[in-house]
Amino acid sequence: MILCGNPQAQYLAHKAEIDAAIQAVLDSGRYVLGRDAEAFEHEFAAYVGVAHGVGVGSGTEALHLALKACDIGVGDEVITVSHTAVATVAAIELVGATPVFADIDETCCTLAPALLEQLITPRTRAIIPVHLYGQAADLDPVIEMARRHRLVVIEDCAQAHGATYRGRPVGSFGELACFSFYPTKNLGAIGDGGMVVTGDATLAAKMRLLREYGWSERYVSHVAGWNSRLDEIQAAVLRVKLRYLDSDNAARGRIAGIYNVALKDCCGLQLPATRPGNSHVYHLYVVRSDERESLRQHLQRHGIAAGIHYPLPVHRQPAYSSRFPASLPVTDRVAAEVLSLPIYPELGDVEVSTVIDTVLGFFGKS
Repeated sequence: MILCGNPQAQYLAHKAEIDAAIQAVLDSGRYVLGRDAEAFEHEFAAYVGVAHGVGVGSGTEALHLALKACDIGVGDEVITVSHTAVATVAAIELVGATPVFADIDETCCTLAPALLEQLITPRTRAIIPVHLYGQAADLDPVIEMARRHRLVVIEDCAQAHGATYRGRPVGSFGELACFSFYPTKNLGAIGDGGMVVTGDATLAAKMRLLREYGWSERYVSHVAGWNSRLDEIQAAVLRVKLRYLDSDNAARGRIAGIYNVALKDCCGLQLPATRPGNSHVYHLYVVRSDERESLRQHLQRHGIAAGIHYPLPVHRQPAYSSRFPASLPVTDRVAAEVLSLPIYPELGDVEVSTVIDTVLGFFGKS
């Protein structure tokens, strides 16, 4: 079976270094918020190009605590997209705020800035643009709108480690930016993990309080907080993998380039687009077809696991549809057509050729 993503392959690619890093943590006797977590916070923040990083338990918790650090809660509205992982919306609800859904642009499937103005109300406090599939949302107009209306921008960077927008890394634009280190991400741990990065020292200090019971000294809570900490084993693994992130992203880009050339004349298949000024790190290689389900089954029969990111937009899911009805025609159309072809740094050329030949065969091109 050719998998859509394969985090075990990345572990095996760096096995000796990862095993040594884990063993060093086990030998240290410090397993939570120790030397590796602190070092990784500094290293990853520097990679993004900001001053502060705060490691937390997951990408969802990164968003949750970022919203809390901005004092966003009950009665507030946060604009984001429905074409995203549910985690984005779950985090908004965790602080008691109300998600407001913007439709997406047809080409890159990220938030459509032209639609923001009509969604802003006196209750709006923040915008969460989602950098989807490996490239940035169109940030300049989002940030301009936010500044004009005095709104907070929190970047959801869970799928875009290493991507850039107009030459700057994602995560360096908003007041806060949130990353997930789920194992399938471009920078993935061997369990859950997340980080909030920011250039604002005050917000970073609030985040550090919030992630551990509000403690600035042990066992004394100065604010009401949570337990959301990046553990030492995950931090140690991520420190190893961070050294390879740029080369791994380049490998993803090489595979995407092969797909682009081989499938460009495939009638009935829309290939992923890169917005001008963006660099794309291909967390996912997402095509679109109005024959999506038949194509997916065809690939499955030939031993290829293609994913769907995402089959139901959030506003159509049972937990949300009755509470947050929305008219999002582009989102609905995209959700019915998207299909993620296998892509990860260790995917071999023979496997890539097999995927291409199987897709071409479905469209009668073999």
